[in-house]
Amino acid sequence: MMSRDQTIFALSSGRPPAAIAIVRVSGPNARIALEKLCGKLPAPRTAHVTTLRDSDGNAIDESVALFFPGPHSATGEDIAEFQIHGGRAVIAAVFDALGKIEGLRPAEPGEFTRRAFENGKLDLTEAEGLDDLIHADTDRQRRQALRQLKGLLGEKADSWRRQIIEASALVEAGIDFSDEGDVSAELIAPALKKISALKVEIEETLGAQAQSERLRDGLVVAIAGPPNAGKSTLLNRLARREAAIVSPYAGTTRDIIEVHLDLDGYPVTLIDTAGIRDTHDPVEQEGVRRARERARSADLVLWLVDAVDAVPPEIDGELKGVPIWIARNKIDIANAGVTQPAACDVFDISASRGDGVRELIAGLILFAQDFFGSGESGLISRTRHRSLLQETADSLNRAIAAARQGDELVAENLRIGVHSLGRLTGRVDVEDILDVIFREFCIGK
Repeated sequence: MMSRDQTIFALSSGRPPAAIAIVRVSGPNARIALEKLCGKLPAPRTAHVTTLRDSDGNAIDESVALFFPGPHSATGEDIAEFQIHGGRAVIAAVFDALGKIEGLRPAEPGEFTRRAFENGKLDLTEAEGLDDLIHADTDRQRRQALRQLKGLLGEKADSWRRQIIEASALVEAGIDFSDEGDVSAELIAPALKKISALKVEIEETLGAQAQSERLRDGLVVAIAGPPNAGKSTLLNRLARREAAIVSPYAGTTRDIIEVHLDLDGYPVTLIDTAGIRDTHDPVEQEGVRRARERARSADLVLWLVDAVDAVPPEIDGELKGVPIWIARNKIDIANAGVTQPAACDVFDISASRGDGVRELIAGLILFAQDFFGSGESGLISRTRHRSLLQETADSLNRAIAAARQGDELVAENLRIGVHSLGRLTGRVDVEDILDVIFREFCIGK
């Protein structure tokens, strides 16, 4: 990121052309941008209809302009907003006019949110929630991202961090200020009690949120099986569009095809893979290799077989450990049944005609419900969150174990825990502990 002394601008609405486009400017020269383009500075937080003009006085567009003085703005800086018509030429003309103003430059990716974070308008978990909300594909992902954007995890982490700081203040006061008359020599006991209760709470949160990260990434389902079993036809049926080429010739699919689905609010990535078989064609060999690799990394494999076969072919041995469902395709032309393999779900379908596909989708929704669990309501949505909370819990465990070895070791492990939670929200301040000590124990009076 470049210097915050510079003023940035960018298109903050969707890709043109559109009915309306919003161009935002943030930084110390936002006022100048308004004066240059509008001819005057609008009243704060009041929509002002005006004609935007370039540096030569030529009209650019009829616009609604707004001014949000810092620090009471989205980024904490002065913000100018231009609501213009969303044609490409209009947007380009506004950008050209802004670019000619000294001190203004186009924003870097994520720079508005970065400035909001740096100015204390949101913490890291809220910034991540904003990113997740923008990229949410399903309603369940949207609701989880909205929880993050509301700062629920950040509020919890800040509360935990304050409690650790309070406990650390007790321990460090006993170490550094034991000669003060108003500082008790028995501060370690209440500190350890607070730490133990907090450790349990964090570990319970970690244990209850094991599935919440999955909702953000989605469920991956690979359609695999021998060539010409109808995998691409099934993909198209589930996607409700012609996403993959279908032909009667084996080996048509050579590369991986991905389709993103919304199944009852659950995000599902459906993968069509090359038919798995032995072949001398080097291109098809690469397709088979990729198919096996993607199937091994999938959360569920739909192994498609031809229902005209008396018994499904043996499932690829390399897929051990991956949940596998058997889908017997082409039941509309099959004359013989099969025996259900042990520990496998079996669905009789016709990918071309649609028979049994509704039941297959219902099964996938139930699988997704079990896979995601209550992740939608979870506080943890990223591996980073889990890693830092685990670091915090580990530091509290070490602090408790070090109680008999010396208060200094307890204090050091508590400092590590405070730092981990500070990294979670992006608010690391080593002066916090001293602030608590001075406030609670009147040190230096």
